[in-house]
Amino acid sequence: MAIASEPSWDFYRTFLAVLCHGSLSAAARELGLTQPTIGRHIDALEETVGAELFTRSQQGLLPTDAALALKPYAETLASTTAALLRVASEARDSVKGTVRISASEVIGAEVLPSILAGLQAAHPDLTIELSASDAVEDLLQREADIAVRMVAPTQDALLARRIGVIPLGLFAHRNYLKRYGEPKSIGELRHHKLIGFDRQTAYIRTMLKRYPLLDGISFAFKSDHSIALHNALCAGIGISFHQVPLAKRDENLVRLLPEIELSLDTWVAMHENLKTSPRCRVTFDALVAGLLDYTKIGA
Repeated sequence: MAIASEPSWDFYRTFLAVLCHGSLSAAARELGLTQPTIGRHIDALEETVGAELFTRSQQGLLPTDAALALKPYAETLASTTAALLRVASEARDSVKGTVRISASEVIGAEVLPSILAGLQAAHPDLTIELSASDAVEDLLQREADIAVRMVAPTQDALLARRIGVIPLGLFAHRNYLKRYGEPKSIGELRHHKLIGFDRQTAYIRTMLKRYPLLDGISFAFKSDHSIALHNALCAGIGISFHQVPLAKRDENLVRLLPEIELSLDTWVAMHENLKTSPRCRVTFDALVAGLLDYTKIGA
C-alpha cells in the first residue's frame, strides 16, 4: 500500500479503538470524541494508506486484511506513546507521575490493590496503571514499567527480584462440600465437580505429570478467565486449584487433600534503565515487600 503522507497519531488511536469495539459509536465513547470525528479519522487514515480498513456487517465493522496488517504497528505506537507520556510526567527528584504495572489476572485483581493502596497513600502524586492479564507484556518494549511474573525473566536488560513460590492447593467452598461431600483421595476426585481452564496451562501439565491419577479427569466448569474460575470456586460450583494465601482470606474455602500441592515461582521485574526513576523504584520496592508478605500467608 502506498503511503501518501505521514498520518496523525490520533488516526491510529482511533483505528485501534474501532478495531477493539467494532463500531464508530463505541470508539467515540471510549475516546471522548463524536462519531463523525471518528468517521473522519478512519476515512483520512484509509486515504493515507490507500486501502479500505473496515467493512460493514450485521456484527458491526469488520477489519480487512489491510487493517489486520496495520494492527501490530498501531499497537506498538500506542505502547511507545504511553511510555513517553509516563516518562514525561515524572519529576526527577520526587515520586510523582505514572507507573504501569503488568500482572496476572488473579494477582492484579485480588492481591495488588491492597499493596498499591498503601503505596499511593504514602505517595499521593503517584498514578498507577494496572494491566491485569495473563498475557506477558514486553518490558523491553516498555509495554509496562514493572511486571509481576510467574516465570523467571530471561532478558539480560531486566532488573528482577525473586519473591519465592506461591503454593497452590485444592479448595472447595463449604456449600459445595455440604452438597457433595469431601473427597478423601485423588481417585475420589473423579466423582466430583472440578473447575479448570478450558485449555491446558503450564501448571495443569505439571499437575498431570506429578499426579498421573488425575489424567483424564473432566471438568464440570471451564473458563479461560482466571477471575471467572476464582468466582466459580467462591460460588460453590466445584473443586479447584487456588493460591493458598488467597484462599486463606475466605473462611468458607476449605483445603482438600493437602498432599496435592503445586507452586508458582514469583518475580518482580523492570527494565534496568528505570532503577534510577523515583516513581519506579518505590513502586518496585513496594511490590516486592507486599508480595513477600503475601507468600508468607501460605507458609
